[in-house]
Amino acid sequence: MVGVPTAKHTAKQATSLGIPISLLDDHPHIDLAIDGPDEVDPQLNLVKGCGGALLREKMVEFALDKFVVVADENKLVDGLGSSGLAVPVVVVQFCWKYNLKKLEKLFKEEGCKAKLRVNADGKPYLTDNSNYIVDLFFKTPIKDAAAAGKKMSGFEGVVEHGLFLDMASVVIIAGTEGVSMKVK
Repeated sequence: MVGVPTAKHTAKQATSLGIPISLLDDHPHIDLAIDGPDEVDPQLNLVKGCGGALLREKMVEFALDKFVVVADENKLVDGLGSSGLAVPVVVVQFCWKYNLKKLEKLFKEEGCKAKLRVNADGKPYLTDNSNYIVDLFFKTPIKDAAAAGKKMSGFEGVVEHGLFLDMASVVIIAGTEGVSMKVK
């Protein structure tokens, strides 16, 4: 077994525990990934990235045979963007405000407020690839997640978004009634 971590801090922790790690460059085909979401909709679409590693997570998850998602029932939503948690969007540092305004305008009907993610010291949060994250907060769910994902990906300076659509193979849900499983 070899792990392909998506965040520098995860790689450091895995190494300290003696878990062999590698890079996607050296292992471009991955059998299985297990991860948690920020949101899961009824079609098993996800919002991920509140931890900041969404670009690397998505790159690894596109190389997978099977993506198993483990969540508690509080992560289940009727529509993406409806939990009150952020939908993150990775943007380049250059002209980040330009993209913040474009993203907010794109989701005007959903009552979106866009904010630059900052650290406790007030400085912009940097991803492991030295990009910024603009967090989108919605009053109503995203109407068409697939169309929204395509539009965001088409913006100059947007590197990646936190909509993980049609990627999960299985979602295991822990709740008050026990554990259940949804399969795509």
